[in-house]
Amino acid sequence: MDLELLRERAAVIRNVRAFFDRLGYLETDTPLMAPDLIPESCLEVFEISRLLPGRAGQKRPYWLIPSPEIWMKRLIASHRVSMYQICKCFRNGESAGRFHSPEFTMLEYYTMNAGYRDSLDITRELFAALMEHCAEPGFSGDIETVTIAEAFSRWAGFDLYAAAEREGGLEAEARRLGLDPMPGLGTPEIYDLIFIHTVEPKLPKDRLVALTDYPAFTPCMARKNPEGKTVQRWELYGRGVELANCYSEETDPYEVRKFFETEAAEKERSALVRHAVDPGYWKNFLPLRGEPFPQCSGVAMGLDRLIMVLTGRKTIDGVLPFPMD
Repeated sequence: MDLELLRERAAVIRNVRAFFDRLGYLETDTPLMAPDLIPESCLEVFEISRLLPGRAGQKRPYWLIPSPEIWMKRLIASHRVSMYQICKCFRNGESAGRFHSPEFTMLEYYTMNAGYRDSLDITRELFAALMEHCAEPGFSGDIETVTIAEAFSRWAGFDLYAAAEREGGLEAEARRLGLDPMPGLGTPEIYDLIFIHTVEPKLPKDRLVALTDYPAFTPCMARKNPEGKTVQRWELYGRGVELANCYSEETDPYEVRKFFETEAAEKERSALVRHAVDPGYWKNFLPLRGEPFPQCSGVAMGLDRLIMVLTGRKTIDGVLPFPMD
């Protein structure tokens, strides 16, 4: 990486910090290692070992965090303030190259007494502030919003929920689009197949697009919308690359417990790298001193991808000081 790009990278990070500091968010600094993790069946993690002093080489397993969420929600439970963090995160099995790196930099921010649409407004303000310093020609910092249902209708040519409700409906649409689902795939997997291979490649490249209101059949800790078919979630794309993921956070402790139990079972069944799960994590969401866990919204943004988009680079390797092989 040349010196000019190092300066650009430093400026983006500095401006992100200035933005959240100006809004009064608390910057946090939490561990990169954890004795247990939030179970997410869609990703793999890194296991490491800690030598226990004075115990003749005995070891205790730890895992590198794929996100600071597990720590930040504990802080929210105790202190109930809006906060942000910029830190290294780790995801095993990620390819190194165009848009991925097993080690990457994450920006994660949580806003109290807010929902996913409030977070989208804050993210618009963040991009407006950043574009003042990194105006890449031919790229608009405005954010267009498109629901997932609209995206499938526009770019895959069918009604997502009507197809999902028909026996074999999604599989038939996938085959119509030239895809070949493996036998035994469920609705979430076929949805992902169509989204990744048909919808995502057609997203606009000249502006930011937030895909909103994801289907409730995709597992995540986001609150459901009143109609029950969708959850309060958006993902942000810039130049066709996923930059951020946002929820109105699920704060019902019993829904959190159910998610942990379901995902932990799937993780145990399918993960290449298994990790410990705290069976009592849901208790962080119980009322504290008579006050319920605050309604809040969190955004996880890949900072390297953000820098790539803002500086007009074509690959994530182009903005990493030391790309991984």
